[in-house]
Amino acid sequence: MKFLKRCLLVMLLPLWLFANEDRPPVPYDFLAKKEVRAFIDMMVNKHHFKRSYMTAVMKKAKKDRDTLARYTGKYRVGTTNGPWERYKAHVLDPVSLKKAKKFKKRYYNTLLRASKEYHVDMDYIVGFIGVESKFGEYSGDYSVLDALATLAFHPNRMKKFFKSEFGHLFLMAREQGYDITALQGSFAGAMGVVQQMPSVFRKFGMDYNRDGLRDPWDLEDAIGIIARFMQQNGWRKGALVAVPTRFKGKRYTALKASHRRTLPLRTILKHGITPLEPFNEPKAYLLKNQNLTHDDIWLGAKNFRVLTRYNNSTSYGMAIHLIAQSVK
Repeated sequence: MKFLKRCLLVMLLPLWLFANEDRPPVPYDFLAKKEVRAFIDMMVNKHHFKRSYMTAVMKKAKKDRDTLARYTGKYRVGTTNGPWERYKAHVLDPVSLKKAKKFKKRYYNTLLRASKEYHVDMDYIVGFIGVESKFGEYSGDYSVLDALATLAFHPNRMKKFFKSEFGHLFLMAREQGYDITALQGSFAGAMGVVQQMPSVFRKFGMDYNRDGLRDPWDLEDAIGIIARFMQQNGWRKGALVAVPTRFKGKRYTALKASHRRTLPLRTILKHGITPLEPFNEPKAYLLKNQNLTHDDIWLGAKNFRVLTRYNNSTSYGMAIHLIAQSVK
C-alpha cells in the first residue's frame, strides 16, 4: 500500500486541468528498440500473449511528446499538478458546485450504502469524483497506449514505474475485454472516473453497482472505490477535516506550510494564526493556498491527510473539502 500512496496514487490527476492540444502523438518505430522486443518476449513467455498481437499493438503505438515532456528534466510545479487558481476556476465555480449537488441527489442511495459500509462521509466521496473527473464528464482524451508506451520506453524520471504499468495495461485489457488501442485517459495513463493506473484498477477496481462488471468509467463503481480508499487510509467518519483561519497581512511566511507534516497547534497560534472555527486536535497541518493577491491559510486535521494520499497536493485536498462543504 505504501508503494501505491507514494508512487502511484499521486498521479491520479484531475483531467480538466490539462488539455491534449499542444503536440499530437507522432508515428514511432517502437519495435526498433531492443528493450521493446525484450518486453514482448516477457509478455509472451510469462503471461502467454500471442506474439502477433503484441507486435501488432506496438506497431500502432505512437510517441506522445506532450506526455514525455511532463516527465523529463527537472520537475516543475504546475506540470503534473494544478495551481489553486485553476481549481477555483474549474471545479469550485458555481456551475460545478451545482453539478455536485445534483450528483449527490442522483446517487444518494449508493453514496449512503458506501458511507455505512466503509464508515466514511459521503460528501467527501462526492468531492473526490468532482475533482477527478467532474462527475464523469472529463475522464481523459489521451491515448493510454501512446502515453504508457512513450513513458515506458523513453528516458524519464519514472521510467521503471511506467514500464511496469505498461505491462499491467495489457493484462487489464485482456481481463476486461478492452481494445487496448481505444482506451483513453490522462497523460500519465490513468483511466476512468477516479483516474486509476492499470495496476491500481487491477487491484482495487470493484463492481459496486453489482452489474457483473468492474468498470473504471462507471460512477457507482467509483463511489465504492473511493469509499474503500478512504477507509483503508484511516478516514474517521464525522471527524474534523479542515478549518479556515485569519492572520495579519496578505501573505503568510512565519511558518512553513505543509500537508505532509504537522505542527503543534500552540506553535501555530503563537505565530499569528487564528482559527475561525473550533480545532480540537493538538497538532495540525498548516495549509496554504496562494491566490493572485493573497494567501488562504487553513488548519488541516488527520482526515485532511487522507485526501492528499490520493494526490499529493494541498490544493487537491482543499478542493475536495470545499466541494464536500458545499453539498452538506
